[in-house]
Amino acid sequence: MLVSLHIENYALIRESDIVFGSGFVTITGETGAGKSILLGALGLLLGQRADTAVLADKNRKCVVEAQFDIAALSLQPLFAEADIDYDDHLILRREISAAGKSRAFVNDTPVQLPFLKALAPHILDIHSQHQTLTLADSSFRFTLLDNLAAAVHMADAMPAYQGIYQEYIALKRSLEALTAEEAQNRREADFLQFQFDELAAARLVAGEQEPLEQEAQLLAHAETVREGLAAAATLLDDDTPQAALARLRQTKSTLSHIAPYHPEAESLLSRLDSALIELDDINGTLSSLADTVSYSPERQQQVDERLALLYRLQKKHGVDSVEALIAIRDDLDARLQNISTLDERIHELMEQVDGAFSALQLAADTLSEARRKAGTLLAEKILPLLRELGMPEARFEIAISPAADYGPRGNDSVSFLFNANRGGEMRDLAKVASGGELSRLMLAIKAVGVSHQTLVFDEIDSGVSGDISVAVGALMQRMARQTQVIAITHLPQIAARATQHFKVYKENDTERTVSHIRELNPDERLTEVAVMLSSEPPTPAALQTAKELMNP
Repeated sequence: MLVSLHIENYALIRESDIVFGSGFVTITGETGAGKSILLGALGLLLGQRADTAVLADKNRKCVVEAQFDIAALSLQPLFAEADIDYDDHLILRREISAAGKSRAFVNDTPVQLPFLKALAPHILDIHSQHQTLTLADSSFRFTLLDNLAAAVHMADAMPAYQGIYQEYIALKRSLEALTAEEAQNRREADFLQFQFDELAAARLVAGEQEPLEQEAQLLAHAETVREGLAAAATLLDDDTPQAALARLRQTKSTLSHIAPYHPEAESLLSRLDSALIELDDINGTLSSLADTVSYSPERQQQVDERLALLYRLQKKHGVDSVEALIAIRDDLDARLQNISTLDERIHELMEQVDGAFSALQLAADTLSEARRKAGTLLAEKILPLLRELGMPEARFEIAISPAADYGPRGNDSVSFLFNANRGGEMRDLAKVASGGELSRLMLAIKAVGVSHQTLVFDEIDSGVSGDISVAVGALMQRMARQTQVIAITHLPQIAARATQHFKVYKENDTERTVSHIRELNPDERLTEVAVMLSSEPPTPAALQTAKELMNP
């Protein structure tokens, strides 16, 4: 329940503090006095968009703060999900700075507006005279029936359907994506196959490019390399005394004669012997290499053609190695294999979609049946209230018929059929009900589904008067036995039924017009109801009637 409301620098309200009691609360005042400003302030707390236009003093911030007792609402999971500390005593605060910046707090913890919007329907249910039009809104009708179905222990029908519906939609989207992929792949299949065949025909071998490039260099300079190797071998040993090896052998012979007489000569002789062995080996290798190097036009053509193929494929695919070409070839092979198996996967997925749709149909049928039962129950409960509210011949039915397709709310089309007169044709209530009838019907619906949240009615009694207004007041009074009811009204018959009565009025000070709200004591209440019945000052007859209304 709403415990208190503090408003500061909001529209015509300079500063106001209101303490609400439980039960039936009415707010009255002349048109334009500022009654609806209270709803605007509450709207800020419920997450509505902030606007600096509401700042009466542009140099000060606007503050709206409300305190609620939420012990009976079981909102702990909602707070836990948002990681906000829960307390049975809830404090909501909204601030709008002069610069237009808005901040929101829940129990002094900063929060984002989406949390306020998620919290709002659990703590306040606000209805204005214009919101009777929601009776024609399909979303409202579905929510009303499903909530009632939940209340009479059919709570699993809607969640069960929605779970199956989400699974069906997910499978359907997967099938659509796979079918689109298959169509795209089919269009690309020939090109992919051509690319794969070209790379497969190349018989690519990892690491082959570098040896081929080296061989190509050798073949291009084969004669020069062979001649160089042969010349080097000749310089080392050509069987003449001038050859390097012949001179070294002569040097060795000379040192061998003096080695017995000089220790260093023996060491040099050993080193020279090692050098001769190494040079003999080098000479043999030079000769062997020279014999192996030969120019082959056929081999050079093979190497050049192979390298040309590799370079062309690398340029075509935008890579710089044989290994990268092999990776592309393998990827193409996998894609082609995938194309070949798509038909089978699509067929399997189609079977899953068909199975999910069959389950969806069963869940939708269960949901429809739950709604029919809830609709029958709702109509049975509403009709006595409509008679009480001055429509003794009214008939009200809820018709459930199949919709064109399955949607998030099932496969139903919900119609509220109504006629206020005996023998009249039952038609959609939006087409046959007057404004007053719609207001009473909405009030009856609210009375049927009374919960622990605070109900706020903003002139929902519009279009009713006389004895009917007395009945409306009596019904609101009964509703207030179960939850807090706050009604903004122009009708004395309703104001008289309240357990707490506030009056909104305007005053002009030296700077501007200011709205005030204050709680009336019993004598002031009597006078206010009498004024609403007649004029100010009230007549003795109006005072007497007011007493009778307040003490039925």
